[in-house]
Amino acid sequence: MTDTGQAAACPHDSSPAAHDKAAAGTPLFALGQVLATPGALELLETHQLTALPFVLRHVSGDWGDICAEDRQSNADALKYGYRLMSVYVISNAERLWIITEADRSSTTLLLPEEY
Repeated sequence: MTDTGQAAACPHDSSPAAHDKAAAGTPLFALGQVLATPGALELLETHQLTALPFVLRHVSGDWGDICAEDRQSNADALKYGYRLMSVYVISNAERLWIITEADRSSTTLLLPEEY
C-alpha cells in the first residue's frame, strides 16, 4: 500500500511465495469482525461467489493482484502491526478489496470506489 493506504498503481505482480502460503491455509493474523459493504455483497452475488474463499486467501497471505511495493507493505504490516490489504480480480473491470485494520479489530470486503 502506498502512504495513502491505497493500492499502488503497479503492474500485475504474482508472487509464488504468497500462493504457497495460501495453499498451506495457515492464518497469519487475526481478522477481527468480518464486514462487507453493500457493493462488495452485490459484486459477489452477481458473480455467484461467496466471500469465504477470498477471506481465506487474505488471512493466509495470498494478497491477490497487488504489486511488489504493496506486497512489501503487507510484509511490514505483519511484522509491525499495520493495516493489511488484498486485491482480487473478479472480472476485467471489477476488483474486490479486503482490508484488515492495523489493530486487527475488523476486516472489510469492499469495492475500490467504496474506499
